[in-house]
Amino acid sequence: MRVLQDAWDFLLAAGSWTGEGGMLELLVQQLLLTFTALLLALVVGLPVALGLGHLGRGGFLAVNISNVGRAVPTFALLAVLVTLGWPGTDSFGPYGRAGVATLLALTLFALPPIITNGYVAVREVPADVREAADGMGMTGAQRFWRVELPLALPLVASGVRLALVQVWATATIAALVAGPGLGRVITDGFYRSQYGQGIAGAVVVAVVALLLELLAAGAQRLATRERRDPLATVSTGLHPVG
Repeated sequence: MRVLQDAWDFLLAAGSWTGEGGMLELLVQQLLLTFTALLLALVVGLPVALGLGHLGRGGFLAVNISNVGRAVPTFALLAVLVTLGWPGTDSFGPYGRAGVATLLALTLFALPPIITNGYVAVREVPADVREAADGMGMTGAQRFWRVELPLALPLVASGVRLALVQVWATATIAALVAGPGLGRVITDGFYRSQYGQGIAGAVVVAVVALLLELLAAGAQRLATRERRDPLATVSTGLHPVG
């Protein structure tokens, strides 16, 4: 109980949040790490996943990327990256020490749910919807942008939502290589036997993860709400080509 009281006192102390190295600063740093890694994963992984899904090929690749990504521990990958000549442990702007290594590790960690969900989302578009679009004379590109992508959006959003929360929670590992983020509060607290501080940092990470989950779930619901009946999408929302 004493540890929980210490954690509560740490959370309520203004000095814990303000100033250099305060939790507000570290919170912003971890959010920057998280959203940058997520954006990189989207830029790299989403076009590949959607393209393979549209072509109906590469399912083996998409599934195995997911399996490999889950099997390789992110911390182990980060440990390898910081020992290399590049990216190593050099500071990288606001991303701090080992910034490039941390971003690469988190980006690779975010890829599996994005690629898997993106591929499956496009492949699960009903065959009769594709046939209706083809029957209206649509090109492959038109069918993708006007039919497949809108219908796949809810499942794609689900993958992005999962990646966001996972990357946020995992970004605390940056502290293990003296990088930025709330992981520093946790590691410093336990290293100095100030367990209340360590638990307080973990609580903040958990609360922000919950808030991100709620925001992402709301965005996913909006995407689902916009999804119309597949056949209606083709028959009423689109027009024959030529």
